[in-house]
Amino acid sequence: MIFLQGCCYCILEPELWTVREFEFKDEDIPDAFDGTKIVFIADIHLGSNITEEKIAYMVETVNQLAPDIIILGGDYAYKSAAYFRPCFKELGELRPVVGKYGVLGNHDHWYDAELASECMIDAGIEQLDNKAVWIEKDGAKIKIGGVGDLWTDTQNIAPTIEDAEPDDFVILVSHNPDFAETLDTDKIDLMFSGHTHGGQVSLFGIWTPWVPSRYGGKYRSGMIDAAKTKVLVSNGFGTTAVPFRFTVRPDILLVRLKTSH
Repeated sequence: MIFLQGCCYCILEPELWTVREFEFKDEDIPDAFDGTKIVFIADIHLGSNITEEKIAYMVETVNQLAPDIIILGGDYAYKSAAYFRPCFKELGELRPVVGKYGVLGNHDHWYDAELASECMIDAGIEQLDNKAVWIEKDGAKIKIGGVGDLWTDTQNIAPTIEDAEPDDFVILVSHNPDFAETLDTDKIDLMFSGHTHGGQVSLFGIWTPWVPSRYGGKYRSGMIDAAKTKVLVSNGFGTTAVPFRFTVRPDILLVRLKTSH
């Protein structure tokens, strides 16, 4: 009976997505950006257990959070490029105050990176693979940059850091959190990543059979202290390989910036 209940829960848990909230304090955050709300969404994987209706409901929930900035962390489809257009059609309804930005993941490159990029742009999402943007408010500014996927693309961090001063607040988006291990700069204050799905199956976070990372469970989920930056890893929204989860609920992340100077 317990085994049967566990199996039923594994099937149910992918539907029990949640909003995980974090407060990120840093002395480099300008006063003008104190309280800024950032939503991070990764690994939607339309075509797995995820339908267009589920994405639409997620988008509605995100809009109700009234985020200033929305960041998308890659892997929008599963097993077919045919899912890119309907996925981004729904994501086009996201309504942040400032803007929405995104990078591609390994699945996007496996299926059709060019089409994924086209759909992303059509949805009003600024693509940040090996690019960066400054966001200005009341005379202050922060920077958001991205790199290409670690498994399937090139990674050029120069656009993110080349004109940033040590006291600027800089966010980096990398689909794969393992990229944190390659950083040789102190200019990145916070890195957003997905890819791991939190392991998708875990024994209450104590033991996880498999994480798609060279570093085991180090970058499995949540806020991690890397050598050169803080890394915040989402559990992802969809699933891959197997259509179930265990004690690793799908999520979207809500981060409030807080100045500490």
